[in-house]
Amino acid sequence: MPHTVRPVKSTFETRNPDWEAAVRDSFARQKVMNLIGAEMGLLAPGHCEIRLPFRDDLTQQNGFFHAGITGTIVDSAGGYAGLTLMPAGAGVLTVEFKLNLLAPADGDILVAEGQVLKSGRNLVITRGEVYAIRNGKATHCATMQQTLMTMHGKA
Repeated sequence: MPHTVRPVKSTFETRNPDWEAAVRDSFARQKVMNLIGAEMGLLAPGHCEIRLPFRDDLTQQNGFFHAGITGTIVDSAGGYAGLTLMPAGAGVLTVEFKLNLLAPADGDILVAEGQVLKSGRNLVITRGEVYAIRNGKATHCATMQQTLMTMHGKA
């Protein structure tokens, strides 16, 4: 697996000693990630990377990754970044997100990186960046801001 697009600096402390297993288990249960062929990459407290290799059936009419697919992986990357900091037994639910598409998602692989900005008891604010990688060159193609809700007791 290629290196991350940007270096990860984590200053967050987790509230769940088994945070990594909880996040990977949740990702494995998320059927849409399996449907589109997404894989979890680097995972750290407050950070999650999701990678999606190019497939023709994930494109729009011009052959770029569809904006809905771009939004899907960055939503999950932000959500799982937030889940890394939630207490044991909690689940995560997106309340809202805003996605800005900056360039066509034209690449061999999309890499979405979610990063927690603020983690509260019930609400978590994240940002996400998506890069289209072609021939080793990364193009920043989307940016997101997201609000998550901690679903206490809903792992």
